[in-house]
Amino acid sequence: MRFQRFAAAAVGVAALVTMTACSSTGGRPRESGGDMGGGQADTPRFTVAMVTHGPPGDTFWDLIRKGAETAAKKDNIDLKYSAELQGPDQANLVQNAIDSKVDALAVTLAKPEALGPAIDTAVKAGIPVVAFNAGIDNWKAAGAKAYFGQDEKISGEAAGKRLAVDGAKKVICVIQDQGNVALESRCAGVKAGFDGQVENLNVNGTDMPSVQSTITAKLQQDPSIDYIMTLGAPIALAATDAAAGAGSTARIATFDTNAALVDAIKGDKVQWAVDQQPFLQGYLAVDSLWLFLNNGNVIGGGQPTLTGPAFIDKSNIDAIAEYAKNGTR
Repeated sequence: MRFQRFAAAAVGVAALVTMTACSSTGGRPRESGGDMGGGQADTPRFTVAMVTHGPPGDTFWDLIRKGAETAAKKDNIDLKYSAELQGPDQANLVQNAIDSKVDALAVTLAKPEALGPAIDTAVKAGIPVVAFNAGIDNWKAAGAKAYFGQDEKISGEAAGKRLAVDGAKKVICVIQDQGNVALESRCAGVKAGFDGQVENLNVNGTDMPSVQSTITAKLQQDPSIDYIMTLGAPIALAATDAAAGAGSTARIATFDTNAALVDAIKGDKVQWAVDQQPFLQGYLAVDSLWLFLNNGNVIGGGQPTLTGPAFIDKSNIDAIAEYAKNGTR
């Protein structure tokens, strides 16, 4: 019922977005594969800062940014995107946004303790804030008006149950950003949903050769590992090379997708992925602020708006591949 309520909210937003786009384009439908931004809203120009913890060059964050930019183009929003992996550095970016007098702020809360004071400053300055992607347990306390993302614990439990169905016996859950509350919750969920042994393995997600060598060493050390659960598509692709290098038959599943992962699933190198729809997260974060700035709307009714999880495997990969070519999945 809770998911249905969130889905209904998202549908309502989509309906309003559609009406706005139609009013500015004469009601002409968008051709398949065209510009997803549609027409530009005839509303005042506002500046929105989006501050994330995404590392540079990460394809997952490229999708989030593309969703945010698509919404900004449609909504006549001047989007200022910035990112820092470390919590204190991200907090500095939030403060910079406040000092530049942005109209609204969208932020990820992977390190909520570090971000809390800066978010509080924004709220006290009258800047509306929404959270997305990370911080589902912390966004209300931080003072955000809404949250867009998946429940990481529930998603992890779903992944753990699927690992059990797949016949896994011993799993390593690879965390690419130690201390990230969202990633820690995923692995905790995997342990809760799986009826076998799960061990966390921390790697440096900004250094792919290091990721591969760390996973390779772990597989060589413990040949009984039969499944690798990664928390990002680039990490999953590194894990496929690591398994090959270690001579391991361990299978691989992951959270999140990118275009290269689509091919990996098609080629049986990766069994399945848990999709949280990053493009949608970025889109809804910006679009919700446009709604609030122009009409005082708040999405979610005090509850998070869920964008996942959904499973992607060989049964539905062809449909996803079409969107991946456009760079939106």
